[in-house]
Amino acid sequence: MRIGVAAETKPGERRVALVPRDVLSLSADGLQLSVESGAGSGTGYSDDDYRDAGAGVVDANRAWDNELVVKVKELQEADYAHIVPGQAVFGFHHLTGHPAHARRLLASGITAIGYEAVRDSDGGFPLLAPMSVIAGRMAVQAAVRALGRAPREVLVLGAGRAGNAAADAARAVGARVTQLRRATATAEAVERSALRADLVVGAAFTAGERTPKLLPRSLVARMKRGSMIVDISIEEGGVAETSHATSHADPTYVEEGVVHYAVPNMPSAAPREAADAISAAVMPYARALASKGVARALLEDAGLRAGVLAWKGRCNHPGVAREAGVPYAPVSDAELRASSDP
Repeated sequence: MRIGVAAETKPGERRVALVPRDVLSLSADGLQLSVESGAGSGTGYSDDDYRDAGAGVVDANRAWDNELVVKVKELQEADYAHIVPGQAVFGFHHLTGHPAHARRLLASGITAIGYEAVRDSDGGFPLLAPMSVIAGRMAVQAAVRALGRAPREVLVLGAGRAGNAAADAARAVGARVTQLRRATATAEAVERSALRADLVVGAAFTAGERTPKLLPRSLVARMKRGSMIVDISIEEGGVAETSHATSHADPTYVEEGVVHYAVPNMPSAAPREAADAISAAVMPYARALASKGVARALLEDAGLRAGVLAWKGRCNHPGVAREAGVPYAPVSDAELRASSDP
C-alpha cells in the first residue's frame, strides 16, 4: 500500500506528518510514499530531501490518491477537494466539540484515524504526547511574551503531559505553581487559585469528551486585570467559557479584562522540533497500516483501533455520534477480517 503525505492547508500550520528521516526508514522497508510538493517547506525540508529519502514528490491530487494518507491537522476545505471515499486519513481530527465538522467528514466516506485517540499498551496517548509536551512549555513562553515578564503565580488545570510540561516551565521561570487534576479541580479550589494567578494554563483532556468549563465567565471577570489564560485545551472546547480559538497570526484577545491565548495548533510555532517529534511517533503506525493493510493493522492493535473515529463514512465513536446527531455504528471484527482478506 502506498502512503500519501499531504501538505497542510490549515492557516499557520507548518508541520509535516513524516519527515525525510522516517520516509527513508519506510522506503527501506519497501513501502512506497508519495509526498506532496512543498509539504516539508515549513519545517525546512525540501522536495529534494524527500526524493533523496526514496519518496516520489507529487502534486496534491496524486498525494491524496492513495489508500492511506497521513497528515497533521484536521481536514480543511481545500482538502475535501482531494478526498477519495473509502481511503484512510491518519492525522489529528478533533471531532469532539465540532459536530458540523464531524458530519462533513462522515459524509465524505473516509476512514478517519485520529492521532488524539490512539492509545499505547499503558493506556497513554503516544501521538498526542509529544505535541502536548511542546504545547505545555510554549504556554509559559507565550505568557512571558504577552505579560512582558515571568508570571509569579500560575494555576495549571490538568496533570497530563501538557499540564506537567507547563508546570515545569513555570517553575523554571520562578513561578509558584498550583496544579489541579480532575479529582482536585473542585469549583472552590479552582476559584481560590485562579483569583490570585497571573497565568492560568488550561490543559485538561479526556479522549472523546469536551473539556469541562472549569473557568466560568463569572470567575474570569473576577480574575486580576491583565492576568492571562492560555487555553491549550481549545480544540476540545477549552477550559474557560470566555475562550475561543485564535491563530498564530492573531493569537490573543482580551475578555473580561483577562488576556486570552487560544491557538489550536500551538506546536506549529516550533515547526522543525514538532515535526520531528510527531513523525517519530507516527512512523511505526504508518508502517503497520501500509504493510499489513488498514483493516489487518486495526485487528492486531487495539490501541490503534481506538483511534478509529470513522469507518468508511460511519461514526465509530459514541461521543462524536451523540454530538453530531448521527448513528453510532462501530466497525466489527467480522468487517475488519473481511476487509483484510486478500
